[in-house]
Amino acid sequence: MTANIAITNRSLHDQVVSRVRDLIIEGVLEPGSRIDEARLIEELEVSRTPFREALRTLAAEGLVIVRPSKGSIVRKLTREDVFSMLEVLAHLERLAGELACARAGDEQIQALVDLHQRMMECYRQRDRLPYYKLNQEFHSRLAELSKNTTLQDMQANIQARLKRIRYIGNQKPESWAGA
Repeated sequence: MTANIAITNRSLHDQVVSRVRDLIIEGVLEPGSRIDEARLIEELEVSRTPFREALRTLAAEGLVIVRPSKGSIVRKLTREDVFSMLEVLAHLERLAGELACARAGDEQIQALVDLHQRMMECYRQRDRLPYYKLNQEFHSRLAELSKNTTLQDMQANIQARLKRIRYIGNQKPESWAGA
């Protein structure tokens, strides 16, 4: 487990969700593994209620499977799951880009370009987790700029389920360069 993952200033729920999500994305909590609630509650220095609420949020994102009376596990995706989600996501994001170009203002487009430049700076510095988070933000903002709520909901749902896969997909330098 990583050192010093105690919670600090944002809403407690958001902090717990963010920390546990990062542990899943980074592989500290491996796909298919049981989540040791007692240990994480102690390490995060939170009570059981916000921790379990966070697990429900992560379950809604598709990252965790909550099993009543059996504990929660990190969701493990099959190759087919990943392929089908990436296939749909590619089409959604292409449509989001087209709609954003037609509907977004110059300032909004410039903000997206600025975000991309920050992401590329993280890439040049080989700072993978901040790069990954900015990349996720880029795709979310692009969907927002489409001004199509159905597209946004679908994109967010699939993006949430693929967080771990997209993060580990950039482990090898050639894969990261291709992204």
